[in-house]
Amino acid sequence: MLHPDASRRQLLTHAVLCATSLGLPASLWAQSPRYPSRPVRMIVPNAPGSSVDTISRLLGQQLTPLLGQALVVDNKAGAAGAVGIEAGKVAPPDGYTVMAASSSSVTVAPLLQKAISYDPLKDFELISLVALLPNVLVCRTSLPVNKLSEFVAYAKAQGGKFNMASAGPGSVSHLAGVALSSAAGFEALHVPYKGGSQSVGSVVSGETDWTLTPAPVAMALVKGGRLKILGHSMPKGTQPLGPVPSLAETLPGFEFTSWIGLMGPKGLSAEVSDVLRRQLTQALQTKDIKEGFAIHGAVPHSSTGEAFREFLARDIVQTRKAIRLAGVQAE
Repeated sequence: MLHPDASRRQLLTHAVLCATSLGLPASLWAQSPRYPSRPVRMIVPNAPGSSVDTISRLLGQQLTPLLGQALVVDNKAGAAGAVGIEAGKVAPPDGYTVMAASSSSVTVAPLLQKAISYDPLKDFELISLVALLPNVLVCRTSLPVNKLSEFVAYAKAQGGKFNMASAGPGSVSHLAGVALSSAAGFEALHVPYKGGSQSVGSVVSGETDWTLTPAPVAMALVKGGRLKILGHSMPKGTQPLGPVPSLAETLPGFEFTSWIGLMGPKGLSAEVSDVLRRQLTQALQTKDIKEGFAIHGAVPHSSTGEAFREFLARDIVQTRKAIRLAGVQAE
């Protein structure tokens, strides 16, 4: 009778030979570690302090214990998110690099930047939505307005000398701001910055007058009394920010909601996607996530990969229409 260790060695040798005969790498049969067996990198294609960065870090804190491995945020900002998304596109599809996708980097950027080479619907594996983000209209505290109608009247009286901050050309805050000024019929001077935190900071300092920006980057400053909030961009009747009114109450039909989702490089296996989706869904149900997202005005929202794909397809169509109506040209 063979020693048990010898029997195991024979079985392993037989498995490796079978794998080799099938053209499969022997290493796949010699070991099959549970995923994830090491830290997972989450590329955030935005600067630290931005809305996507804030939400991603809150998510990472809750996902780390659920995955049993650290979810490490890697900020790769630039070109309205395109730099980070390009880096994620070419990463190995092994589950150890994922991306915090957003409406800015995945929907808007490809429509406004001719140099972008990725197709959001073809070049990635869509794992799940993470959050819906109302954009908020905030202005410097010294601006003599307290509601949208007063804001619009004040803006019209400035004769175009009304500075609108954005996170950069082609960013969500740029497009949302242009859409708002177009819908309300006033002119504004676009002042682009490198990221959401810088653009919102310029409004706090009085360097610029206003911005329409994703809620997470602004709400702490609103609650601290350093910014004045006039409304949010989700549909009329929704209350993601408590008593803050919808802009659609004054501008019927106006809506410009942002979002964040999780995606991986093309070729990411369904098994790995399922693990990430299950744990993400569980994380979004925790008290810490709900409270943390609420502070920043984000609404937790998980989905299947297919539902995410359908959502993204609709968002691209709607954003393309908004760009055309706003008269913004791809560069």
